[in-house]
Amino acid sequence: MHNKFFLELATPGVQGLTPYPPGKPIETLERELGISNSIKLASNENPLGPSQAALDAIEKNSRAINYYPDGGGFKLCQRLAEIHKVSRECVTLGNGSNDILELATRAFLTPQNSAVYSEYSFAVYPIVVQAVGAKANVAKAFDEAHPSMPLGHDPAAMLASIDDSTRIVFIANPNNPTGTWLAPDVLHTLVSEIPDNVIVILDLAYNEYMDRDLQIDIARWLEQFPKLIITCTFSKIYALAGLRIGYAVSSPEIAGILNRVRQPFNTNLLAQAAALASLDDHAHVEKSVTLNNAGKTYLMRALDEMKLQYLPTMGNFISINLKQAAQPIYDALLRKGVIVRPVANYSMPEYIRVTIGTDPQNRRFIAALQEVLAEVPA
Repeated sequence: MHNKFFLELATPGVQGLTPYPPGKPIETLERELGISNSIKLASNENPLGPSQAALDAIEKNSRAINYYPDGGGFKLCQRLAEIHKVSRECVTLGNGSNDILELATRAFLTPQNSAVYSEYSFAVYPIVVQAVGAKANVAKAFDEAHPSMPLGHDPAAMLASIDDSTRIVFIANPNNPTGTWLAPDVLHTLVSEIPDNVIVILDLAYNEYMDRDLQIDIARWLEQFPKLIITCTFSKIYALAGLRIGYAVSSPEIAGILNRVRQPFNTNLLAQAAALASLDDHAHVEKSVTLNNAGKTYLMRALDEMKLQYLPTMGNFISINLKQAAQPIYDALLRKGVIVRPVANYSMPEYIRVTIGTDPQNRRFIAALQEVLAEVPA
């Protein structure tokens, strides 16, 4: 039996997939290079860590892990519904918001359908679309010379990419890995011009990091656009990435469809408890936003002084154009114990994406980058 036998048994969409490349863990780097005291600025995690309320909830519920969780996550769904001013039937929980993306593609896409997303948008979109055998209509993004939003979503190009077979349009706002965004009025116009028989997945993973005037009224938008699935996560501002929990807000009809393909216990007991506790720790969220904004200001000023270009961002990360192959710079930073993210897999081979960390982490990154750029020939 030859090595390709089992691959040939897989569905055509799966055969051509490349697994998602996660950020390198600190433990892996230190084991490989025999170093210590490394920092990770690769996966857009909250450097403050989770709310104390979340940690207390985990401890309180830890003795009950011999029991299955509430399969529907009643308490968490109820609280999310209150916050977003929708009915509980509008909320769907996911094993991270990535889980919701997969549920939607399984529910609405077939090999006869297509999905639309922008160039340079979140890597999970092409993965989940290809996995079900659907076609990807990739819309051209704005180019690097765009005056306000280089490499950002181009609404006109996205609309032009929709055809009769399109069933889903993915919009990340702000987008990962670019950090770029669509202002509410521009986003509203785009959504309104997408046909009503096309599901619009509005991915708001980094929403809480955006300026307040850029955040949308979810309940009002859902009332106006029943075709919306709005995805959110506890991995970023709430710092629960290791627990894998996210959710979607949609019409009850769409939520009912997602629940048909959702696994019965897709979110675990501790994740539900920690997420529920996190929602009411507003001070932790504000502290995280304040830290991020200060770090973003510092990094932009430092990069300006180094005469390095970077993309505008409303996330907790910044993508830097090194004007040379990024991989050698990334490798050299690893040897200094600084983990960032090369984004060649997004067709951005000259960029690195850097999570905005604490002030000491940000300063260490800038110092390491200055050293590396002096050492590595362009």
